[in-house]
Amino acid sequence: MKKKINMASATPNKQAKPKTKKEKFAVVGIGASAGGLAAFEDFFSGIPKKSETDLAFVLVQHLAPNHKSMLTEIIQRYTSMQVFEVKDGMKVQPNCTYIIPPKYDMAFVQGKLCLYEQTMPRGQRFTIDFFFRSLAKDQLEHAIGIVLSGTGSDGTLGIKAIKDLGGMVMAQQPDTAEYDGMPRSAIATSLVDYQLLPSQMPAELIAYVDRNFNKPTLANSEPRELDNALDQIFMLLLDKSGHDFSEYKQSSIVRRIERRMAVHHLSSLSDYVSCLQTIPSEANALFNDLLIGVTRFFRDSAAFKTLETQIIPDLLAEASATNSLRVWVPGCSSGEEAYSIAMLFKEKMNLFKQHVNVQIFATDISSKAIAAARYGYYPVSISEDLSPTRIKRFFNLDKENQQFSIHKEIRDMVVFSEHDVILDPPFSKLDLISCRNLLIYMDTNLQKKILSLFHYALKSGAVLFMGSSENVTSYTNLFSILDNKAKLYRKKDNFIYKKPIAFGCSKLLALTSKEYKAMLAPSPSPASTSVYKMRSLREITEQAILLHLPLSGALISDMGDILYLYGRTGQYLEPVPGDASAYNILKMARSGLQFDLTMALHKVRRKPETVHHSALRVKNNDHYLSVDLTLFAVTAAPDIPSTTPVFLVLFEPAKPMQEAPLNKPANTTTTDLSAENTDQTNEIRTLKEQLSVKDEYLQSINESLEASNQELKSSNEEMQSINEELQSTNEELETSKEELQSTNEEMVTVNSELQNKLLDLNQLNNDMNNLISGTGIATIFLDLNLKIMRFTPSATNLINFISSDVGRPITDIQSNLINYTELTTDLQEVLDTLTPKSREVQSKLGNWYTMQLLAYRTVDNAIEGCVITFSDITEIRHERALISEKANLLHLGSLMQDARDAFIIQDLDGHILAWNNGAVRSYGWTEQQALSMNIIQHIPSEQQAQALLMIGKLNQASQSYQSQRLHKNGSLLDVFITVTALFNESDSIYAIVNMERLLEGQKS
Repeated sequence: MKKKINMASATPNKQAKPKTKKEKFAVVGIGASAGGLAAFEDFFSGIPKKSETDLAFVLVQHLAPNHKSMLTEIIQRYTSMQVFEVKDGMKVQPNCTYIIPPKYDMAFVQGKLCLYEQTMPRGQRFTIDFFFRSLAKDQLEHAIGIVLSGTGSDGTLGIKAIKDLGGMVMAQQPDTAEYDGMPRSAIATSLVDYQLLPSQMPAELIAYVDRNFNKPTLANSEPRELDNALDQIFMLLLDKSGHDFSEYKQSSIVRRIERRMAVHHLSSLSDYVSCLQTIPSEANALFNDLLIGVTRFFRDSAAFKTLETQIIPDLLAEASATNSLRVWVPGCSSGEEAYSIAMLFKEKMNLFKQHVNVQIFATDISSKAIAAARYGYYPVSISEDLSPTRIKRFFNLDKENQQFSIHKEIRDMVVFSEHDVILDPPFSKLDLISCRNLLIYMDTNLQKKILSLFHYALKSGAVLFMGSSENVTSYTNLFSILDNKAKLYRKKDNFIYKKPIAFGCSKLLALTSKEYKAMLAPSPSPASTSVYKMRSLREITEQAILLHLPLSGALISDMGDILYLYGRTGQYLEPVPGDASAYNILKMARSGLQFDLTMALHKVRRKPETVHHSALRVKNNDHYLSVDLTLFAVTAAPDIPSTTPVFLVLFEPAKPMQEAPLNKPANTTTTDLSAENTDQTNEIRTLKEQLSVKDEYLQSINESLEASNQELKSSNEEMQSINEELQSTNEELETSKEELQSTNEEMVTVNSELQNKLLDLNQLNNDMNNLISGTGIATIFLDLNLKIMRFTPSATNLINFISSDVGRPITDIQSNLINYTELTTDLQEVLDTLTPKSREVQSKLGNWYTMQLLAYRTVDNAIEGCVITFSDITEIRHERALISEKANLLHLGSLMQDARDAFIIQDLDGHILAWNNGAVRSYGWTEQQALSMNIIQHIPSEQQAQALLMIGKLNQASQSYQSQRLHKNGSLLDVFITVTALFNESDSIYAIVNMERLLEGQKS
């Protein structure tokens, strides 16, 4: 039970109210699970920008209940339509997109989206099925369902509901889906109209809606043209499928044909007839569309409750005498209805501690549906229709494939058979027929025929169970009402048939071969005459004679498989439990006929001849019939291979024994005794011949059985061993993963959204990395424990990082910084005070950096660590040092300018940087001249080596020595020299000061 939510605002203020040309528009429900985000993006990318589709899109995805969905923001990037996260009661408008919020299921009710709190545990939520079913019920043929990527089978039951009510279904091509479980499950139903890439779906959707809703309907066609085209379509269907739809309701047939025409982009019936004639698969597609095939467990639960409480207990009580009970479920589709009835009988038998052999015959004309029903596997979403108790009691969970399989005890109660209720003989002596939602698709004449057939097949006082839209109001002579609301009716026994019930014949099968060929021929032009031609007198005569002969019969293969039935064979043949996918006359023969029929077929197979048995007593219900049996080989039909032997079995009511004349003479006693003896002799001879044939037949059967028994014994031992191994393996493989599977789907969805966000984050990271790389700033990110979270590549020049150092404390890593050991203390101080710190540090390579220590703040202003940045200031420091040196030199030069002694300042290359007035007086060069000279020009060549030696000793201390220097005029002057080095901040020599004093006695 889903809990309806109550919200103050049903419709958001910002929701658009677009103007539409028409009030009715198609609503597209799109279901997805894991991998759905990429499919959504491709889908909406395929919608033409700024175009009005006149469609409304509703996205239903499995979302993590505790995670805020970003789907609305993501989808908005890919479409110009307005995108809304659904609020309860929101009215749906065309050209808008609506997205289910987390933690809710959603239903479409009277044009609005209603939200329900999720109450089922993970693994048992079928959000897509729930929405699709409500969409189909509300929008009918205007409902469109699309199944995209996802695991499991959610959506499968929902698309069945959409198709049942005239909608259209698409599915993503499984090989293009990130997770193909949901698309494959949908496609397996054979109800999917289109299998496309998500990007291809919008164009096909728009074209389909335009063809299906904006064009005149076939109902407006000229009646004669419509009838002729439908006749051809019915005959083509009969030819391809073997089933006659000519007596189904025309309105339903036309709607299905219109849908198929829209799928193929066709606008005229004649074009569609040509399509059926030229495309082999289309007849099968139309056949599947006409079948509907929509059912579910305990559909109309109130009706089944009445069946359970009021009917089944009485049936079981009445069956206690015979210990057997027979049920027929025609039109069983994929088996849910038949299994539902089996569950009810099993529950009541367990409750009453009663054992009755309940045989349920479930039939359908669809071989695919019967195969699925026999298989007995259903999507886990059936838990929406079944109580947890019934799920646990009657189903096994295939955890690997996420499917439920029916328990063997229920499966063994049901026999599934491909059977046409119109053409094939009915089952007989039935206690219950459950024919629900089949007759509503048939016209009045066919309904009358089928209900008469049901009346014939039911036992006295037996029950008919019908669908919610069906009743027997017009057939009260056949059935009385038990519960009209639950559609339960009882057979009346006082009805007398004026003529026998006809089996094996329908409207189209009654046509002549000429009519049959004419209807299969290409579509006639409007001017041509009807396909119904005047029959020849010979054909009319032949058919009239055949209809009045008491003969009935069957065309069979050499194995007894029935190829064709003619006449009232139901008196002699009866469907029986077992694999009846191909009917076998030897299994269907009634009591009293089977043995003679078997021997006759055995004999005629060995030797081509006509075998005849007279006056066989055949048991039919509570009385016996006398029948003559004839069997002989016939020439193969054109559509049967010539190598396949074909035999004709004829049944003819035996002629009654001739009565003796009433006026016999008295002296005829001796003659009568003699005739009687002759009759007895003939009878003995006949019995001996029959006994001889039986002995011969039994001998051959015994030999075959002996050989078969040996093979079967060996095979059985092998199979038993394999079965034990498989059972052991199955027990080992069984794990509980429902919760994990559901959680995984939600996590995949969350992951897809996060991946989308990661793309944005990666872009930001790339921008940030490029920014940091461009600025050359080395950066290190630390957490609150001073563990390394991240670092830029340039940071490895300062601290010896490798990629595996992430997560290690920074104190464990060797630093390349010189004379700086306070990093940990400084970082802790920043965390404590939240005040940034800045230092200038030098690396071992000699580069200088400004180190900034800052607190790491989140967008919420929470402190989660530290950030260290290193800005290279080597060039800045170098320039700063040069400026400082020049300033020092200027200052020193100004101090020495007026000194008496010569003060000369040079750089390390010998260039003169300062030349005071004392030097001008001593050596004759002006300051301007000296500043363009090298110190070497001032030193005699013999003294240059001494000068260099003294400069080399300057690292130790100032050097004083006596030497000679050149005057401008070329003379040599004896001088006492003191050489002093100038050091910068790095304790490197950047300039040399020469103080030179002339020795006494020399002129300056």
